[in-house]
Amino acid sequence: QLQAFGGGLVQAGGSLRLSCAASGRTFSSYAMGWFRQGSGKEREFVARIGWSGGRTYYADSVKGRFIISRDNAINTVYLQMNNLKPEDTAVYYCAASANYGSSQYPYWGQGTLVTVSS
Repeated sequence: QLQAFGGGLVQAGGSLRLSCAASGRTFSSYAMGWFRQGSGKEREFVARIGWSGGRTYYADSVKGRFIISRDNAINTVYLQMNNLKPEDTAVYYCAASANYGSSQYPYWGQGTLVTVSS
């Protein structure tokens, strides 16, 4: 089970850190991803991280501004979002996959809303 939190309202240029807490003893064996869905838009990939945290990958739209990390000791993955833009406004979801390179994420948490005001 995954639970994302940390969303909120922030001004453009500001920062937020999202967290995703996972239950279960196998968290450290899963790759984790963050996705987002803006109003009237399709869900899009944001970032992913390998099981050990050694590999990360970002969508071009967030590269250099967002940082994904994880702490396997407390079953949590983070998304540090810096220099936020109004176009980053979306519901953000965390998800888990057994394969870092896979586009298949069978496990999803509920979303957390991020609103960036201009």
